[in-house]
Amino acid sequence: MQTVSIVGASLAGTQAAQGLRRSGFDGKIVIVGAEPHLPYDRPPLSKKYLAGDTERDALTLRPAADPATLGADWRLGTRAIGLELADKGGVVRVDSGPDVEFDGLVIATGASARALPGHQHTIGVHCLRGVDDADALRQAFDAQPERVVVVGCGFIGTEVAATARQKGLEVTLIDTAPAPLSRVLDSEAGMAMADLHLSHGVDVRLGVGVSEITTVDEGADRRVVRLALSDGTSIDTTVVVVGIGVEVATGWLESSPLTINDGVVVDQYCMAAPGVFAAGDVGRWKHLRYGGHLSRVEQWDNAVEMGIIAAKNLMAWDQGEPMEAFDPVPWFWSDQYDRKIHLAGVTSTNTEMIQGSRAEGVFVQAYLDGDGLPVGVLCWNRPRQAIMGRRLLSERADIDQLRSALG
Repeated sequence: MQTVSIVGASLAGTQAAQGLRRSGFDGKIVIVGAEPHLPYDRPPLSKKYLAGDTERDALTLRPAADPATLGADWRLGTRAIGLELADKGGVVRVDSGPDVEFDGLVIATGASARALPGHQHTIGVHCLRGVDDADALRQAFDAQPERVVVVGCGFIGTEVAATARQKGLEVTLIDTAPAPLSRVLDSEAGMAMADLHLSHGVDVRLGVGVSEITTVDEGADRRVVRLALSDGTSIDTTVVVVGIGVEVATGWLESSPLTINDGVVVDQYCMAAPGVFAAGDVGRWKHLRYGGHLSRVEQWDNAVEMGIIAAKNLMAWDQGEPMEAFDPVPWFWSDQYDRKIHLAGVTSTNTEMIQGSRAEGVFVQAYLDGDGLPVGVLCWNRPRQAIMGRRLLSERADIDQLRSALG
């Protein structure tokens, strides 16, 4: 290969570029990124950066702080709009500047925050995905609004609610689901999250959605002033934060020959087509550890590991060498108030409390599959056990081993 294009200038794309250089690739790397910023760390956006405890420069990923270290051609502020593949290599069509020809490709375009339909440009209605979103929301918080309404009780929504509450703001947290984090945790653990927010003075409303948004004219624009909810109540507010999931950034690939289904579908090696690999939030891969089911994980650690493996396997493919299956134990974490929440692996409806209790807010809980084998470990304020639990899951430990090590 002479030229590798990486589409997506965030964590997974940066890791792929590093992986290529570490694997000895000395050709040209072209990194195409829709945002105008050098790659930066996203987890602090809903926590320390939003709170004002971390400054912008501290977010920049290394070695992106010194772009020359990767020896890459950075095409920032450039959006990919199409992909054409040839027998070997192809062309990435972009919205500005010359198109990018490549011999190998890593797709790492991630995802964008899902907005409330019809209110993408309403003043006071915010999504949080990038640093520009965080800057706008930080400014809104600093203006001391009378109430912040967070729509969606996923990780982003609950983290933003915690940050707003710690800044002394009145907060209402709503979700159509019966428990927070319903896409990630079991219902009882989700309700422990609800109790945590209730104990800090958050107005938590579950099983409720937004039925109408009232706005007023502000010049040529509109500003939110009230939300009507599906239970017949309403909330006056000038700041709404929408955390209702993401839309995978695959629109530019619709006319390509790749398989698109809630992400770019790849095999266990992260390969979507010969010489074309995907990594990070956009990649949906055949996860052998969990029965070969297609998995797509929206987390920091997954972006790092998948970016590295995609680069390594691209080099192996080019050199005709065996590739390595991407088979991680997923790893999630969240800091909210005084709680450190870690989830290793995946969840199930079959749970066992190994240590502590939800009422204490300090516990270790195992998730088991239908055969009683551990597939996940949830830890609240037990970071050491979380790390041990992840290692044990990677070693395919049984429940007795988990009880002995984590109990």
